Amino acid sequence: MEQSLSEFSSISSIEALSALLNNAEEEEENEGQSLSSAINPGDIGPLRPEKKVSTSSQKDKDSKEIWNVLEIPDGSEFDDSLDPREQPEYEILFKQRVGSEDIFLGMSRKDSSTACCEDLVVKIHLPNTKASDMSLDIRRKFLDLRTPKYKLGLHLPHPVNDKTGKAQFRADTETLEVTLTMARDLDFVNFS
Repeated sequence: MEQSLSEFSSISSIEALSALLNNAEEEEENEGQSLSSAINPGDIGPLRPEKKVSTSSQKDKDSKEIWNVLEIPDGSEFDDSLDPREQPEYEILFKQRVGSEDIFLGMSRKDSSTACCEDLVVKIHLPNTKASDMSLDIRRKFLDLRTPKYKLGLHLPHPVNDKTGKAQFRADTETLEVTLTMARDLDFVNFS
């Protein structure tokens, strides 16, 4: 045991240990600097195209496609920043189907939260517009309305059933009311 202690206490061993520890500390400092310089406030939010990392499971190496279909959000084909038409005023409301047993007796588990709402109502104010001039397209998470004067591309807060729904134009208030049935993942829990 004395021999190993004397080997460790030799000056050359201590210098070697000191050099080893100093190199490790310098490497940690350099790693910290490169890590902090790689992450900055500009990295918050969606990845910029030059920083996107694609894995082999997402994209086939032999494919000639330049992007994956899953990377494109719903309704992005309607986005047109060069379109001079203005966006109309609109509001989004939630609607519940309730009966007297819900209001007076409280027999269902419904409350006033949006989690218990079945329908999504979008009211769009369109002054000086005729119903025949409107073009309305509903997708699962996107509403596209076009008239000669207005254009509205609205990303909906919840997915909706795009096969059902109703639109009614009220000429007296110049308002289009679009009622859509929501198709959320956990609705079977809220409405059972």
